[in-house]
Amino acid sequence: MRADRIYAYGAAAGLIGDLLLGDPRRGHPVAAFGRAAAAVEHRLWRDHRGRGALHTLVCAGGAAGGAALAAHALRRHPVASVALTAAATWSVVGGTSLGREARAIGGALAAGDVELARERLPHLCGRDPQALDGPGIARAVVESVAENTSDAVVGALVWGALAGVPGLVGFRAANTLDAMVGHKSPRYRRYGWASARLDDLAGWPGARLTALLAVTAGGRPREAVRAWRADAATHPSPNAGPVEAAFAGALGVRLGGTLAYGGRVEHRPVLNGAAGRAVETADIERAVRLSRRVGLLALGVTVAARLGAASVTRRARMPHRPRTSGRRAI
Repeated sequence: MRADRIYAYGAAAGLIGDLLLGDPRRGHPVAAFGRAAAAVEHRLWRDHRGRGALHTLVCAGGAAGGAALAAHALRRHPVASVALTAAATWSVVGGTSLGREARAIGGALAAGDVELARERLPHLCGRDPQALDGPGIARAVVESVAENTSDAVVGALVWGALAGVPGLVGFRAANTLDAMVGHKSPRYRRYGWASARLDDLAGWPGARLTALLAVTAGGRPREAVRAWRADAATHPSPNAGPVEAAFAGALGVRLGGTLAYGGRVEHRPVLNGAAGRAVETADIERAVRLSRRVGLLALGVTVAARLGAASVTRRARMPHRPRTSGRRAI
Protein backbone atom coordinates (compact mmCIF):
# COMPACT_ATOMS: atom_id res chain seq x y z
CA MET A 1 0.00 0.00 0.00
CA ARG A 2 1.31 3.45 -0.91
CA ALA A 3 2.37 5.88 1.81
CA ASP A 4 -0.26 8.46 0.81
CA ARG A 5 -3.06 5.93 1.17
CA ILE A 6 -1.66 4.72 4.48
CA TYR A 7 -1.80 8.28 5.76
CA ALA A 8 -5.30 8.86 4.38
CA TYR A 9 -6.75 5.73 5.99
CA GLY A 10 -4.88 6.24 9.25
CA ALA A 11 -5.71 9.93 9.63
CA ALA A 12 -9.39 9.31 8.91
CA ALA A 13 -9.49 6.44 11.41
CA GLY A 14 -7.70 8.51 14.04
CA LEU A 15 -10.03 11.48 13.68
CA ILE A 16 -13.05 9.18 13.83
CA GLY A 17 -11.57 7.72 17.01
CA ASP A 18 -11.34 11.19 18.49
CA LEU A 19 -14.92 12.00 17.46
CA LEU A 20 -16.22 8.82 19.08
CA LEU A 21 -13.96 8.52 22.12
CA GLY A 22 -12.26 11.82 22.80
CA ASP A 23 -8.81 11.82 24.38
CA PRO A 24 -7.51 8.63 26.02
CA ARG A 25 -8.68 8.62 29.64
CA ARG A 26 -5.50 7.08 31.04
CA GLY A 27 -1.93 6.94 29.86
CA HIS A 28 -2.30 9.82 27.42
CA PRO A 29 0.90 10.01 25.32
CA VAL A 30 0.87 13.80 25.45
CA ALA A 31 0.76 13.71 29.26
CA ALA A 32 3.69 11.27 29.24
CA PHE A 33 5.60 13.61 26.93
CA GLY A 34 4.85 16.49 29.29
CA ARG A 35 6.30 14.60 32.25
CA ALA A 36 9.42 13.74 30.26
CA ALA A 37 9.81 17.35 29.13
CA ALA A 38 9.47 18.55 32.73
CA ALA A 39 12.21 16.12 33.78
CA VAL A 40 14.48 17.45 31.01
CA GLU A 41 13.76 21.01 32.12
CA HIS A 42 14.66 20.11 35.70
CA ARG A 43 18.13 19.05 34.55
CA LEU A 44 18.76 21.70 31.91
CA TRP A 45 17.14 24.89 33.17
CA ARG A 46 19.25 28.00 33.22
CA ASP A 47 18.17 31.54 32.47
CA HIS A 48 19.76 31.23 29.04
CA ARG A 49 18.45 30.91 25.48
CA GLY A 50 21.00 28.26 24.57
CA ARG A 51 19.81 25.97 27.33
CA GLY A 52 16.22 26.53 26.22
CA ALA A 53 17.11 25.72 22.62
CA LEU A 54 18.76 22.48 23.78
CA HIS A 55 15.63 21.64 25.77
CA THR A 56 13.50 22.17 22.65
CA LEU A 57 15.85 20.07 20.50
CA VAL A 58 15.95 17.19 22.97
CA CYS A 59 12.19 17.10 23.59
CA ALA A 60 10.64 17.96 20.22
CA GLY A 61 13.45 16.40 18.22
CA GLY A 62 13.39 13.27 20.34
CA ALA A 63 9.63 12.87 19.96
CA ALA A 64 9.71 13.36 16.18
CA GLY A 65 12.76 11.12 15.84
CA GLY A 66 11.16 8.34 17.84
CA ALA A 67 8.04 8.57 15.69
CA ALA A 68 10.18 8.42 12.54
CA LEU A 69 11.92 5.27 13.78
CA ALA A 70 8.58 3.62 14.55
CA ALA A 71 7.19 4.53 11.13
CA HIS A 72 10.35 3.27 9.40
CA ALA A 73 10.22 -0.03 11.29
CA LEU A 74 6.67 -0.66 10.07
CA ARG A 75 7.11 0.58 6.51
CA ARG A 76 6.78 -2.91 5.02
CA HIS A 77 3.62 -3.69 7.00
CA PRO A 78 0.71 -1.63 5.61
CA VAL A 79 -1.88 -2.63 8.21
CA ALA A 80 0.48 -1.87 11.09
CA SER A 81 1.43 1.44 9.44
CA VAL A 82 -2.22 2.44 9.15
CA ALA A 83 -2.74 1.48 12.80
CA LEU A 84 0.28 3.56 13.86
CA THR A 85 -0.96 6.57 11.90
CA ALA A 86 -4.44 6.18 13.39
CA ALA A 87 -3.07 5.90 16.92
CA ALA A 88 -0.83 8.94 16.43
CA THR A 89 -3.67 11.00 14.97
CA TRP A 90 -6.03 10.02 17.79
CA SER A 91 -3.38 10.89 20.38
CA VAL A 92 -2.47 14.33 19.04
CA VAL A 93 -5.83 15.75 17.97
CA GLY A 94 -8.18 16.91 20.71
CA GLY A 95 -11.25 18.35 19.05
CA THR A 96 -13.79 16.26 20.94
CA SER A 97 -12.33 16.97 24.37
CA LEU A 98 -12.11 20.64 23.43
CA GLY A 99 -15.81 20.71 22.58
CA ARG A 100 -16.72 18.69 25.67
CA GLU A 101 -14.98 21.10 28.05
CA ALA A 102 -16.40 24.15 26.28
CA ARG A 103 -19.93 22.74 26.46
CA ALA A 104 -19.54 21.92 30.16
CA ILE A 105 -18.64 25.54 30.89
CA GLY A 106 -21.46 26.75 28.66
CA GLY A 107 -23.90 24.50 30.53
CA ALA A 108 -22.78 25.93 33.87
CA LEU A 109 -23.21 29.49 32.58
CA ALA A 110 -26.65 28.67 31.16
CA ALA A 111 -27.68 27.32 34.58
CA GLY A 112 -26.46 30.51 36.26
CA ASP A 113 -23.63 28.73 38.08
CA VAL A 114 -20.77 31.13 37.44
CA GLU A 115 -18.64 29.58 40.20
CA LEU A 116 -18.77 26.16 38.55
CA ALA A 117 -17.86 27.77 35.23
CA ARG A 118 -14.87 29.41 36.92
CA GLU A 119 -13.79 26.05 38.37
CA ARG A 120 -13.87 24.39 34.94
CA LEU A 121 -12.27 27.20 32.92
CA PRO A 122 -8.64 26.20 33.78
CA HIS A 123 -9.31 22.86 32.05
CA LEU A 124 -9.67 24.82 28.81
CA CYS A 125 -7.35 27.83 28.99
CA GLY A 126 -4.90 29.66 31.22
CA ARG A 127 -7.04 32.71 31.98
CA ASP A 128 -7.51 33.83 35.58
CA PRO A 129 -11.12 32.72 36.19
CA GLN A 130 -11.62 34.83 39.29
CA ALA A 131 -11.13 37.99 37.22
CA LEU A 132 -13.98 37.07 34.85
CA ASP A 133 -17.73 37.42 35.07
CA GLY A 134 -20.18 35.29 33.07
CA PRO A 135 -19.80 37.15 29.74
CA GLY A 136 -16.04 37.28 30.22
CA ILE A 137 -15.93 33.52 30.72
CA ALA A 138 -18.04 32.98 27.61
CA ARG A 139 -15.67 35.15 25.57
CA ALA A 140 -12.64 33.29 26.94
CA VAL A 141 -14.23 29.96 25.97
CA VAL A 142 -15.02 31.06 22.41
CA GLU A 143 -11.48 32.41 21.97
CA SER A 144 -10.01 29.18 23.32
CA VAL A 145 -12.19 27.05 21.04
CA ALA A 146 -11.03 29.09 18.05
CA GLU A 147 -7.32 28.98 18.90
CA ASN A 148 -7.33 25.31 19.88
CA THR A 149 -9.13 24.32 16.70
CA SER A 150 -5.89 25.29 15.01
CA ASP A 151 -3.50 24.00 17.69
CA ALA A 152 -5.28 20.76 18.59
CA VAL A 153 -6.79 19.71 15.26
CA VAL A 154 -5.94 21.49 12.02
CA GLY A 155 -2.25 22.12 12.64
CA ALA A 156 -1.65 18.48 13.47
CA LEU A 157 -3.46 17.33 10.32
CA VAL A 158 -1.43 19.73 8.18
CA TRP A 159 1.88 18.41 9.50
CA GLY A 160 0.63 14.84 9.29
CA ALA A 161 -0.09 15.38 5.60
CA LEU A 162 3.36 16.91 5.12
CA ALA A 163 5.45 14.46 7.13
CA GLY A 164 3.31 11.53 8.25
CA VAL A 165 3.56 10.22 11.80
CA PRO A 166 6.72 12.23 12.62
CA GLY A 167 4.89 15.38 11.51
CA LEU A 168 1.89 14.60 13.73
CA VAL A 169 4.02 13.87 16.77
CA GLY A 170 6.52 16.68 16.19
CA PHE A 171 3.80 19.29 15.84
CA ARG A 172 2.08 18.25 19.05
CA ALA A 173 5.42 18.15 20.87
CA ALA A 174 6.22 21.72 19.78
CA ASN A 175 2.75 22.89 20.78
CA THR A 176 3.01 21.21 24.19
CA LEU A 177 6.45 22.70 24.86
CA ASP A 178 5.12 26.15 24.06
CA ALA A 179 2.29 25.64 26.57
CA MET A 180 4.81 24.52 29.20
CA VAL A 181 7.70 26.97 28.81
CA GLY A 182 6.78 29.44 26.07
CA HIS A 183 5.58 32.14 28.47
CA LYS A 184 6.90 35.66 28.89
CA SER A 185 7.44 35.11 32.60
CA PRO A 186 10.72 35.79 34.43
CA ARG A 187 11.54 32.06 34.47
CA TYR A 188 10.82 31.37 30.80
CA ARG A 189 11.48 34.66 29.00
CA ARG A 190 14.87 33.36 27.83
CA TYR A 191 14.59 29.63 28.42
CA GLY A 192 11.27 29.28 26.60
CA TRP A 193 12.16 31.49 23.64
CA ALA A 194 13.12 28.63 21.31
CA SER A 195 9.98 26.63 22.12
CA ALA A 196 7.78 29.67 21.51
CA ARG A 197 9.43 30.43 18.16
CA LEU A 198 9.23 26.79 17.05
CA ASP A 199 5.53 26.74 17.88
CA ASP A 200 5.00 29.96 15.92
CA LEU A 201 6.70 28.47 12.86
CA ALA A 202 4.99 25.09 13.11
CA GLY A 203 1.58 26.66 13.69
CA TRP A 204 1.73 29.12 10.78
CA PRO A 205 0.23 26.93 7.99
CA GLY A 206 -2.42 25.36 10.22
CA ALA A 207 -3.57 28.73 11.52
CA ARG A 208 -4.09 30.10 7.99
CA LEU A 209 -5.94 26.96 6.91
CA THR A 210 -8.12 27.16 10.04
CA ALA A 211 -9.01 30.76 9.29
CA LEU A 212 -9.77 29.92 5.66
CA LEU A 213 -12.02 27.02 6.64
CA ALA A 214 -13.79 29.17 9.25
CA VAL A 215 -14.57 31.59 6.44
CA THR A 216 -15.90 28.69 4.36
CA ALA A 217 -17.87 26.91 7.07
CA GLY A 218 -19.08 29.79 9.24
CA GLY A 219 -22.01 30.99 7.18
CA ARG A 220 -20.81 34.63 7.16
CA PRO A 221 -17.90 34.57 4.70
CA ARG A 222 -17.77 38.30 3.97
CA GLU A 223 -17.77 39.22 7.65
CA ALA A 224 -15.14 36.59 8.44
CA VAL A 225 -12.84 37.77 5.65
CA ARG A 226 -13.31 41.40 6.67
CA ALA A 227 -12.43 40.69 10.31
CA TRP A 228 -9.45 38.55 9.29
CA ARG A 229 -8.03 41.22 7.00
CA ALA A 230 -8.71 44.14 9.32
CA ASP A 231 -7.85 42.77 12.75
CA ALA A 232 -5.65 39.66 12.59
CA ALA A 233 -2.39 41.62 12.47
CA THR A 234 -3.28 43.56 15.61
CA HIS A 235 -3.26 40.39 17.73
CA PRO A 236 0.01 39.74 19.62
CA SER A 237 0.12 36.13 18.36
CA PRO A 238 0.89 35.69 14.64
CA ASN A 239 -1.21 32.51 14.55
CA ALA A 240 -4.03 33.11 17.03
CA GLY A 241 -4.78 36.44 15.34
CA PRO A 242 -6.06 35.11 11.99
CA VAL A 243 -7.95 32.25 13.65
CA GLU A 244 -9.71 34.31 16.31
CA ALA A 245 -10.49 37.13 13.90
CA ALA A 246 -12.01 34.73 11.35
CA PHE A 247 -14.06 32.99 14.07
CA ALA A 248 -15.22 36.37 15.38
CA GLY A 249 -16.43 37.41 11.93
CA ALA A 250 -17.99 34.02 11.21
CA LEU A 251 -19.90 34.06 14.52
CA GLY A 252 -20.73 37.77 14.39
CA VAL A 253 -19.19 38.50 17.80
CA ARG A 254 -16.44 40.64 19.31
CA LEU A 255 -13.36 38.90 20.68
CA GLY A 256 -10.23 40.21 22.33
CA GLY A 257 -9.97 43.04 24.84
CA THR A 258 -8.68 43.03 28.41
CA LEU A 259 -7.76 39.69 29.98
CA ALA A 260 -5.82 38.35 32.94
CA TYR A 261 -3.36 35.62 32.01
CA GLY A 262 -0.46 34.06 33.86
CA GLY A 263 -0.58 36.57 36.70
CA ARG A 264 -0.57 39.62 34.42
CA VAL A 265 -3.20 41.81 32.76
CA GLU A 266 -3.12 42.25 28.98
CA HIS A 267 -5.07 44.76 26.92
CA ARG A 268 -5.48 43.11 23.53
CA PRO A 269 -7.09 44.74 20.51
CA VAL A 270 -10.76 43.98 19.91
CA LEU A 271 -11.41 41.67 16.95
CA ASN A 272 -14.44 42.34 14.74
CA GLY A 273 -15.27 45.27 16.99
CA ALA A 274 -17.03 47.34 14.34
CA ALA A 275 -19.51 44.66 13.25
CA GLY A 276 -19.69 42.19 16.13
CA ARG A 277 -21.72 42.04 19.32
CA ALA A 278 -20.72 40.91 22.80
CA VAL A 279 -20.30 37.15 23.25
CA GLU A 280 -23.26 35.36 24.83
CA THR A 281 -23.44 31.93 26.42
CA ALA A 282 -25.25 30.49 23.39
CA ASP A 283 -22.25 31.44 21.23
CA ILE A 284 -20.18 28.73 22.93
CA GLU A 285 -22.26 26.02 21.28
CA ARG A 286 -22.06 27.85 17.95
CA ALA A 287 -18.26 28.04 18.26
CA VAL A 288 -18.00 24.32 19.08
CA ARG A 289 -20.10 23.41 16.03
CA LEU A 290 -17.98 25.64 13.81
CA SER A 291 -14.85 24.05 15.24
CA ARG A 292 -16.20 20.58 14.43
CA ARG A 293 -16.98 21.57 10.83
CA VAL A 294 -13.55 23.11 10.40
CA GLY A 295 -11.86 19.97 11.71
CA LEU A 296 -13.73 17.68 9.33
CA LEU A 297 -13.02 19.98 6.40
CA ALA A 298 -9.35 20.08 7.38
CA LEU A 299 -9.19 16.28 7.23
CA GLY A 300 -10.63 16.33 3.72
CA VAL A 301 -8.34 19.09 2.53
CA THR A 302 -5.13 17.63 3.96
CA VAL A 303 -5.85 14.09 2.79
CA ALA A 304 -6.74 15.35 -0.69
CA ALA A 305 -3.55 17.42 -0.78
CA ARG A 306 -1.45 14.42 0.27
CA LEU A 307 -3.04 12.15 -2.34
CA GLY A 308 -2.78 14.81 -5.03
CA ALA A 309 0.89 15.53 -4.32
CA ALA A 310 1.69 11.82 -4.42
CA SER A 311 -0.10 11.46 -7.75
CA VAL A 312 1.86 14.35 -9.27
CA THR A 313 5.14 12.88 -7.99
CA ARG A 314 4.38 9.48 -9.49
CA ARG A 315 3.57 11.00 -12.87
CA ALA A 316 6.79 13.00 -12.81
CA ARG A 317 8.78 9.82 -12.20
CA MET A 318 7.18 7.85 -15.02
CA PRO A 319 9.62 7.15 -17.89
CA HIS A 320 9.14 9.38 -20.88
CA ARG A 321 7.85 7.59 -23.95
CA PRO A 322 8.99 9.14 -27.22
CA ARG A 323 6.31 9.99 -29.69
CA THR A 324 6.11 8.02 -32.94
CA SER A 325 4.99 9.13 -36.34
CA GLY A 326 2.21 6.61 -36.35
CA ARG A 327 3.54 4.88 -39.50
CA ARG A 328 4.05 1.17 -39.39
CA ALA A 329 7.34 -0.28 -40.48
CA ILE A 330 7.16 -2.25 -43.75
